Amino acid sequence: MIRVLIADDQEMVRAGFRMILDGEEDIEVVGDVGNGDDALRLARELRPDVCLMDIRMPGTDGLEATRRLAGSGVSDPVRVVVVTTFDLDEYVASALANGASGFLLKDAGPALLVEAVHAAERGDAMVSPQITVRLLKHFNGGASSPGGERESDRPSEELTERERDVVREVANGLTNTEVSGRLYMSLSTVKSHLAAVQGKIGARNRVETAAWAWRTGLMAE
Repeated sequence: MIRVLIADDQEMVRAGFRMILDGEEDIEVVGDVGNGDDALRLARELRPDVCLMDIRMPGTDGLEATRRLAGSGVSDPVRVVVVTTFDLDEYVASALANGASGFLLKDAGPALLVEAVHAAERGDAMVSPQITVRLLKHFNGGASSPGGERESDRPSEELTERERDVVREVANGLTNTEVSGRLYMSLSTVKSHLAAVQGKIGARNRVETAAWAWRTGLMAE
């Protein structure tokens, strides 16, 4: 079972998330809290597999709570997915820099919420598709040409054509399921291609893979 803690200052949101997640056979909500201080305390006490964290809460805000639970200096980090109504680029950047394993908007829908929990639990990262492309273009100056490529961007082995196809779709904000349908391949094949690409380019997750695609000019081909 994937054990989840929910932190959000709106009771209705917490109840909705709990109903969605408790309906999954492999997910269990172990607690929900309405402020950042309680989120920190309960996360350290219960050690959930994933914590869903709102940004604007009383006491410690969600971004700071994320840093304390998942930041680079934390010896035993908790995987945090930031879920908010605010899709400001600086919030996304801060959340990911503070160690978040994902960034979702509250209107992303039940399927993406569940997928984000699963992604975080297996050590992957997921950002709401509707902001992924805008975010990546913003971080890379809006350019998608080989001129932005760095020495460290060169893959250890050339990507196959199908791997390149998968990466392009991921960089356009599609989920694995959507990539599967678009490219007419099984979900397991999509995941295998992504894993192979991450190994070749030294990326830790799909967000870094997508950023690589925009930075190196793959999206312009």
